[in-house]
Amino acid sequence: MRIDLDRWLRLVLVAAGIALLGACGSLPIARDRPADYAAAPDRSTRLAKIVADSTPPGEQSGFRLMPLGVYSLDARIQLAQRAQQSLVVQYYQLENDATGRLLMRAVREAAARGVKVRVLVDDLYTAKSQQPLLALSRTPNVEVRLFNPFCCGRDGFLSRFIASPQDIARLNHRMHNKLFIADGVVAVVGGRNIADEYFVLSQAQNFIDMDALVVGRVVAELEAIFDAYWNAEQAWPIAEIVRGPGGRPPGPDDFDAWIGMSSPAPKIELPPSDVLGYGPITEELDGGRMGLLWGEAHAVADPPTKLATMSADEALATSVTMKVWGLLMDARFEVDLTSPYLVPGEKGMAAFEDLSRRKVKLTLLTNSLAANDEPLVHTGYARYRQRLLASGADLYELSPERTTANKRFDMFGNSLGRLHAKTAAIDRRRIFIGSMNLDPRSATQNTEMGVVVDSPQLAREMLRVINISKLQNSYRLRLDKDTGALEWLTTDGEKEMILHSEPESGFFKRFYNSLIAPIVPEMLL
Repeated sequence: MRIDLDRWLRLVLVAAGIALLGACGSLPIARDRPADYAAAPDRSTRLAKIVADSTPPGEQSGFRLMPLGVYSLDARIQLAQRAQQSLVVQYYQLENDATGRLLMRAVREAAARGVKVRVLVDDLYTAKSQQPLLALSRTPNVEVRLFNPFCCGRDGFLSRFIASPQDIARLNHRMHNKLFIADGVVAVVGGRNIADEYFVLSQAQNFIDMDALVVGRVVAELEAIFDAYWNAEQAWPIAEIVRGPGGRPPGPDDFDAWIGMSSPAPKIELPPSDVLGYGPITEELDGGRMGLLWGEAHAVADPPTKLATMSADEALATSVTMKVWGLLMDARFEVDLTSPYLVPGEKGMAAFEDLSRRKVKLTLLTNSLAANDEPLVHTGYARYRQRLLASGADLYELSPERTTANKRFDMFGNSLGRLHAKTAAIDRRRIFIGSMNLDPRSATQNTEMGVVVDSPQLAREMLRVINISKLQNSYRLRLDKDTGALEWLTTDGEKEMILHSEPESGFFKRFYNSLIAPIVPEMLL
């Protein structure tokens, strides 16, 4: 999920807010905090023993892709329940809904067993979760920090910006990272935030996304990345920012009441297998050995100072975005990429065209206008569609209707299906999975992270998931041979259908987007 108001509109509203407010808020004076780093993993913990027993001689890092939302949620809960030493929880969004409360409950129970818990959440979407998080921070063995916090107007999304008009430049930068680590030996990385819609548990909208369970050498790199963020000056203890109801700090009893600790934890309904044929990781953890795919891996992340000390050019030059572009440009024959927000820019478009000149097959999957939760961003992507197709790229757009009808990614019910996975497979050998969108915001505004893995077996599985989405859940785009106009192709049984306008989108949405597309600067997308 991105910032959910069009940026130009927000700036207008903030400007109006300046006239309405008599004074501007500011953060409190920062206190000195001693640096805090992860301890070396205790190899006697249950999870450490499972990892050791699951690792073949000579292997480096192991992975299990998790395209199924409920499997991915269950993995986090199971790891929290089995942790004995430490938990690291870092997210852009941790919502106060059924999913968020389930995870907070598992974290609270781990802390009660003596597990050291560190929770780091970006402050953009904490209006509804800040009180449970504050109460959680007051329980033994738990610390909670907010990244790049808002000082005031904290009970609403827009009020936060209006209360800090002098701070808009800082507040427009966000920590988009997603990471979960148990006992320093098992991690979950990928694209999912902690909210119902990322695990196919929402009645309104749900995302097709991708996480990976990770063990081995790369976990230490991931934990070092977390430590850098945890100790950054942008990470504030929540108690220095958030006040409790009526000025009274909430405590463990309040947390227990809000989360429903007196009742049994809700059970996650798990199908017997996912699209890759794997069962729930719970069964393998209970058995003491996990079946994983192995390869050489490295973690990549933007520095937390990307938000504070770098120019846009410096941020781009050192960004995860540029590291991923480097991987793409090293391709020899094939690139398959998914990004919910795809705005390559002129430099990115030139890079894609260079791939075409080198006869590298390029396949791109992104959201259609109907599937995009940020229609304004779609205007930035739409500027490049015809050039992408003319250069020879295969271009697919996710269809909400086809996603809802397809049961391969679990039951979407009547909810709206959207793409949220950020993945790349290069030459059927190397993959990227993480938090980065291929757009200007990921490049220069947000911090991002992910892992790069050299593993033909893992790449094969990622391509299986991508192919299901593009062939069964999407429209394929092409240019009309005579007019050069866009066409959207889909199949209904044996019959191929050709559409000539943005599918599944009403007239007014298409008209609005066509109206604003020429006037919205790409830097605001």
